[in-house]
Amino acid sequence: MTTIYHNPRCSKSRQCLAILEEQKENIQIIKYLDTPFTTEKLKETIDLIGIKPLDLIRKNEIIWKDNYKNKELTDEELISIMIQNPKLIERPIVIKNNKAIIGRPPEKVIDIL
Repeated sequence: MTTIYHNPRCSKSRQCLAILEEQKENIQIIKYLDTPFTTEKLKETIDLIGIKPLDLIRKNEIIWKDNYKNKELTDEELISIMIQNPKLIERPIVIKNNKAIIGRPPEKVIDIL
């Protein structure tokens, strides 16, 4: 099973999903704005990707610029901010066999299939 944390309004997310469909993957689609991450699941996902929480944040979002940019925040605080504002989470995220990637560019998803 391949899981994609998907935002249908995002062109990169749609492109990534199309690649998964072309590869005939068995896909679980989670629209993470409708079904938000739990704190535990977000931490686990960050660990699977192998990044710091700050690297998963969309820093061009107005929410980030207006409220958090240039502030010293701990990893726990950053995770809490993403839980409260899921729009800040970089997308799409694809997970398969205990590996995860951010699908940017969308073709990067091939790396974990």
